[in-house]
Amino acid sequence: MRVVQITDTHLFGDARVALLKLNTQDSFEKVMDLVIRNETSIDVVLGTGDIAQDASPEAYLRFAQAMQSLKAPFYWIPGNHDRRQVMESLSPWEHAFTNLVTLGKWQIIMLDSSVMGEVYGCLNDRELQGLEKSLQAVQQHSEVEHVLVCLHHNPVEGSAAWMAGIGLHNNEEFLAVIDRFTCVRAVLYGHLHQELDFQRKGVRYLCTPSTCIQFKPEVQDFMLDDVNPAYRWLNLLPDGRIESEVVRVTGYVFEVDHTSTRY
Repeated sequence: MRVVQITDTHLFGDARVALLKLNTQDSFEKVMDLVIRNETSIDVVLGTGDIAQDASPEAYLRFAQAMQSLKAPFYWIPGNHDRRQVMESLSPWEHAFTNLVTLGKWQIIMLDSSVMGEVYGCLNDRELQGLEKSLQAVQQHSEVEHVLVCLHHNPVEGSAAWMAGIGLHNNEEFLAVIDRFTCVRAVLYGHLHQELDFQRKGVRYLCTPSTCIQFKPEVQDFMLDDVNPAYRWLNLLPDGRIESEVVRVTGYVFEVDHTSTRY
């Protein structure tokens, strides 16, 4: 099953607005062009948060309309810049919110880690209980064997010192649930505007770059990176293995504000 992840698009209601000198609509369109050129058969598209920078209906509508060009169902979850109630109110895109997506032997679990007005994330009791219930159901039914868990906020600390505190605040509770279920193959997220791919207790953790600005890893203070915007593809194989790669836009130089100390 072919999955495409698009994350942290940070679109504005006004498509002409830039984020740290980078026009997010322009960079999003270039990533979409790349996806259209590369991906001939997509089973599902996942938008893992910070779809909009200003939580405007216009930004969400442009994202949803762009997804139609991929000719595959898409699902999204909110990030810290999003407003779920705005996303849910957009007709005819109500179907884009779902907790569970089944693809062959795989189940994708979509979690809302957003906290109104905060940069950090937290999974409330409903989300954590829903996660545990879904994982128990998978382990009790043979038709679905493998699980991909998706959320916006990083459940493991980022490598840059300034990122401390902006991730998932109740990550220990989340990881404790993940650790109890052998059906979980990977955890997929965004938020850090970086590419990460590592193993923790037999589970693969994948962080995907933004379609706009990128954050430099392993630095003390906020700093933008020079690497280009990207998307991630994943092949979910019947035996539980995952093939995955981050694909970046090439042949184009994106100008960003390297003097900025925050965004």
